[in-house]
Amino acid sequence: QVRLVESGGGSVQAGGSLRLSCAAFGYIPSTYCMGWFRQAPGKEREGVATIRSDGSTSYADSVKGRFTISRDNAKNTLYLQMDSLKPEDTAMYYCAAKYGGTWCQRRESADFPNWGQGLQVTVSS
Repeated sequence: QVRLVESGGGSVQAGGSLRLSCAAFGYIPSTYCMGWFRQAPGKEREGVATIRSDGSTSYADSVKGRFTISRDNAKNTLYLQMDSLKPEDTAMYYCAAKYGGTWCQRRESADFPNWGQGLQVTVSS
């Protein structure tokens, strides 16, 4: 019913920046919790950042001060601004959405039923 499509990934040198976008095809109510997750080869999927409809956010400790999540409800689009990138940020990044804001701040992948296809972010040293 809801399709999420990410864009903006690619390769960048350490210390550089990238901005990821996630466009929703099909209506995403403004009440949805939305987030970004990432997964490196051989590792578990982890929650990077989430944002509620009221704008409140939650970040993984590893990205605090470097990444910023935002949303444009009128455009049904989610963003992730990534600054001061490190090689350890290299992973496949996924956009996700769930109805309501309950436990949005937990950043748990099992809570999210809607997922994008993922895109690669590679940070070289």
